[in-house]
Amino acid sequence: MPAPTQPRSLLGRMLANTAWLLGGKGFGAVCSLVYLAILARSLGLKDFGHFSLIFGSAQALVALSGLQTWRVVVRYGAGHVHAGNWAAFGRLSMLSALLDLGSALLGVVVAWLIYFQFSDALDLNPKYLVAAFWFTVASLFALVSTPTGIVRALDRFDLGVYVEALVPTLRLVAAVAIWLVDPKVVYFLAAWAAIDLIEAAGYWMLSRRLCPESVSLRHLKDWRLATDDNPGIVRFSLVAFASSTLDAAVKQGPLLAVGYLVGTRAAGLYRLAAQLSQGLGKLSVLLTRAAYAEINRARVSAEHAEFRRLVRQTSLIAAAAGAVVVVLAVVLGEPLLDLIGGSDFDAGYAVLVPLTFAASLELASVAFEPVLHSTGHARYALFGRLAGFVVLAGAIGWLAGSATAVTVAIAVAVGGVATYVALGALAWYVMARLPAYSPAAPAAGEAP
Repeated sequence: MPAPTQPRSLLGRMLANTAWLLGGKGFGAVCSLVYLAILARSLGLKDFGHFSLIFGSAQALVALSGLQTWRVVVRYGAGHVHAGNWAAFGRLSMLSALLDLGSALLGVVVAWLIYFQFSDALDLNPKYLVAAFWFTVASLFALVSTPTGIVRALDRFDLGVYVEALVPTLRLVAAVAIWLVDPKVVYFLAAWAAIDLIEAAGYWMLSRRLCPESVSLRHLKDWRLATDDNPGIVRFSLVAFASSTLDAAVKQGPLLAVGYLVGTRAAGLYRLAAQLSQGLGKLSVLLTRAAYAEINRARVSAEHAEFRRLVRQTSLIAAAAGAVVVVLAVVLGEPLLDLIGGSDFDAGYAVLVPLTFAASLELASVAFEPVLHSTGHARYALFGRLAGFVVLAGAIGWLAGSATAVTVAIAVAVGGVATYVALGALAWYVMARLPAYSPAAPAAGEAP
């Protein structure tokens, strides 16, 4: 499976990988708008709210139990791939796979406790408890973190696009079929769960085909050696897990807060606006994936000046793209909401604008976390996200007495500003103090 010809410059390679991702996600965005419209219109505002809360709860549990192993594989695997040390890369990959399996099993236990032991205390709808539990179980075991990291560490974003295109394609087909037969929340949940499992299988088959020397069960017996191959991996994994937990709380917490404080209908309204804002800000996700891999590769293969230039160029491009995203939301947000959900969702425009502003800040900050991780300062990224979460939680708590979907969205925007400022300040603090650097070796005195 020969790799496509890549540009020589670091920025060129990163933009090429982003283009591959954008091509796949552009196709996925069109599909998602259609199946989202089918969901919203066929289920109605209240049932769409139920679907949204179940989906959001499952995503929150996945993120809370997941260890962000793709970051671990890219962070440490980039050096092994650069050196051609496939045995070490295999041990790292299999250790990550074991961590994914363990986190999924732990997540199942937590889900069982939440859905069946504390459902009354949390005021969960008994009609959907069983469906919500099994949907969450499927989502936990459909986690593709490790194989995603393998594909990105190997710089094969082009092939990952095809696997990820399975999800929007199959969701669109399933949504149309369910809409024509009998649109019910449970049917949509079952279809979404099955499709996520298909994607997981596809990613593992792709990573195996790309690197059979590393993606092999024979490396499982040597997983303990991965800690010797990769100094600091335990601490980095814990920090990455804590950061992803905060990120999940920021992304899924407001939706659950709207459902709890305001109601199911408001949650449906918030979910559609959030989905559309994420669609408009999808570039942030794509650029983050490409930037994270390229910045980590640059840290082990490029001169210090070139590394700094890549970070600076990435930040400028991301900031400009963030401004465009906000303009698109202001101009196109209202007609898009009406087109997708109908008149019941018109009030979502006031929710969409602040959420898109928060998404634009996330886009503008795409280089900050990769810089902190690749230079051995992952804990700084955790501190930055913690600052944003504290501001967000404080804003929601302050508004709790008069909470609406709009006020929660404004709180998200305020938290986004705090996260951007904190991560940006920490990233540039680290960049200004990086010592002279020679490729393929950590800088002297740098934290592992």
